[in-house]
Amino acid sequence: MHESASHRGVSVEHGGGTVGGGGAALGGIDDRWIVDRRGARNSVDVRRPYAFFVEPERSAAGRVEDVATIFTSNKECGFRCLMCDLWKNTTVSRTPAGAVAEQVEWALGQLPETPHVKLYNAGSFFDEQSIPVVDRHRMVELVGDRRTVIVECHPKLIDRRCQDFAGSMRADLEVAMGLETVDPEVLPRLNKGMTLDDFARATDFLVDHGVRVRAFILLRTPYQSEEEGVDWARRSIDFAFSIGVECCAVIPTRAGNGAMEELRRRGEFHPPSLRSMEVVMDYGLALGRGRVLMDLWDVEKFARCSQCLSVRTERLRAMNLSQEILPRVPCDCE
Repeated sequence: MHESASHRGVSVEHGGGTVGGGGAALGGIDDRWIVDRRGARNSVDVRRPYAFFVEPERSAAGRVEDVATIFTSNKECGFRCLMCDLWKNTTVSRTPAGAVAEQVEWALGQLPETPHVKLYNAGSFFDEQSIPVVDRHRMVELVGDRRTVIVECHPKLIDRRCQDFAGSMRADLEVAMGLETVDPEVLPRLNKGMTLDDFARATDFLVDHGVRVRAFILLRTPYQSEEEGVDWARRSIDFAFSIGVECCAVIPTRAGNGAMEELRRRGEFHPPSLRSMEVVMDYGLALGRGRVLMDLWDVEKFARCSQCLSVRTERLRAMNLSQEILPRVPCDCE
């Protein structure tokens, strides 16, 4: 794997075996504890994606271009991450062969053609329980001539299948993986089923085969104070860039899956503030080492002042596209 990270203040020892993912419970939290606190799933049609849209994004080449994002309906991910709520739009049974390809073909027919396509499946693109092999082959025909195809996958499932998929397309492949946090006290408690070594190994493999890597990084995980959340998000960005990640997508940690509500009642989880989102975004862009994107979905949940919310949100949105630090928005709430 990779050596211990030591870059711009990062000092993270990583190694050892897999954590979480059905293994020994840490602090009483394991698959069963997480699943027992869930609500109901949404009803999904395995012949149709549960969401699809086009939005602009700054590309790796430095251009602002449209990306078609398709959220497919398929079998739930085999990992039970503590903070994940993506299971809500999945099924409990194996995805029928051909169904996901049909979803993608149908959604592409509803959307304008774009140079980039995201195929997100609430889990791992290379998990045959969710995306059958025949569907991956069909994806090559459907989107393989685009400029970029972006998929998501758990680091433990990165192997020759990714290499073969990338080699079968004219498009550049980008794989998004959840790094979440390099906080050594927190990562094992997220029940994610990986170590930092696992993430580094997967990144090494992808980069060695010409595949770009996007890392999902959580801002203020459970068990972190506001200050710790900012600090570890910054360290996680440092770590990601130090091992070859090209894009860091920072996601403010949210409630909404039952387990997070329980942790909030215990006082072990609180969402980050909009101010923390700004601090981490400014930090990441100042590094100049790769793209940094701030997830702005439901951004109003992190604001403490309605007067400046829209202007500050637009600043972050503009920074996502420009990859430049813009002047802060003054407000009496600070």
